[in-house]
Order: sequence, then structure tokens, then C-alpha cells
Amino acid sequence: MIGFFDSGLGGLSVLVPVRRLLPTADLVYLADRTNAPYGDRTLAEVRGLSEAATRLLLERGCRQIVIPCNTASAAALGWLRSRHPGVPIVGMEPAVKPATAVSRSGIIGVLATTATFQGELFSSVVDRFATDCTVLPQACPGLADAVERGAITDRATESLVRRYVEPLLERGADTLVLACTHYPFLSQAIRKVVGPRVAIVDPSASVARQVERVARTGGWSEGSAGLTFLVRGDTVGVAALVAGLTGLAVDPVGLP
Repeated sequence: MIGFFDSGLGGLSVLVPVRRLLPTADLVYLADRTNAPYGDRTLAEVRGLSEAATRLLLERGCRQIVIPCNTASAAALGWLRSRHPGVPIVGMEPAVKPATAVSRSGIIGVLATTATFQGELFSSVVDRFATDCTVLPQACPGLADAVERGAITDRATESLVRRYVEPLLERGADTLVLACTHYPFLSQAIRKVVGPRVAIVDPSASVARQVERVARTGGWSEGSAGLTFLVRGDTVGVAALVAGLTGLAVDPVGLP
């Protein structure tokens, strides 16, 4: 089994392409909605929540862990790998490297949570791959919450997108990196603001391919195509939200 965890529903933007690549795999997804959003918490808090989520998934029989959450990856990816050396763990990093390949102006905007920019991972990625570019970090409070409410096409959400994106365009950004797994669900709203000439880099598909590579390298075998959907917090309305965002049918299981 492959286990996924996020503070809410954003990680589904990675789970969906994983399901396409590994259609018979048994997947377990944990939405830690009680402690959402992770992006507003300290890195130490997110590290503790990530450890608890990882342990729960391992106890449920998962043999591979995916962290489809940039905030949790920034806070805890390296730490979790050191704590669980026998467990393959795939995380997220801001897709700055592919953005440098498509940017014409060399000015790249990165949309993420506040906590993602506080971790060492972001500065490391910029130092490794973007020394010849100007990288503009833009924290986006409220966008993940809009996705959690299913408000992806609301005027208020579009206004929030405009508030965060337009200053980057004014500074010359011709490429935007979606460095939060919630934000791919807002691609339509973002495209409406930026127009057709700005590249939008979403790493979800490439992360899914890495999950597939790790699974097959580790001796992955056919499963029953199961999807267990665990929720810390209120499960009311979750199935409808998941269906609206992804088309997946889930039967949420509430956890204390």
C-alpha cells in the first residue's frame, strides 16, 4: 500500500495522477483537516504532525509514504527519512528547476504557503537551480482554504488570486510555480488572471512519476485498486468536495 498525507485535500492533485500510473495499487490518503492549514503553523509543529501522520499510515500497512504537501515536505521530509530509513518517502519541492527551463525573462514567481518559504528546502532549490534567475516568492494565505471549501471558481477566490499574482506580473514574471498542492485546483482562476503568455508550472505529474518509479523499484505488486480515505476532523461534505475537485468517489473514515 502507498500512503499519502496532507493537511486537507490538496494532496489529491498528486494522488489522481498516481492512480492513473498505478491503477491497481492500494492507496491510503490521510486528510489532517483538524490541524489545517499547515501553511500557517510553525515548522516544528508541522514536523510533529508529519511524524504522527507517517506513523499512522505505517501502522495501517503502508510500505511507501508520499508527502503531497509542500509545507510538510519543507518542514519534515529530510527529518522523516532519517527517522524511517527503511521506508521510501517521496516529497515535494518547489518546481523552480523546470521553471528556469521555460522562462524567457528569467523572472519566476513562486506561489506557496508562508511556511514553505521558511524551510531550508526552498532556499536550497533556488541556490541549486536558479542562480541565473530572479525568483520572486509570494505567500498566498487563504488560497488553500478556498480549495478546502470547494470555492475554486468564486469571485472572492479570483480576487485573492489576482491580489497575489498581479504584483509578480508587474515585476516581469513570465513563469509561475505552483508550490502548494492545493493550487493546481485553482489553475483556471490563475490562468484567467495571467493570460496565455505566462507559463504555469505544476509539478504534480512529475511527482507522480517519481512515486511510480519508487514503487516499481521497491518490488511493487498488483493490488485491488482500493482507496481508503481517512479524515481527522469533520467528515461532513468531504465526499462531495472530493468528487467536485477530482471526480473520485470516496467514503471518508473519520479519525479522532
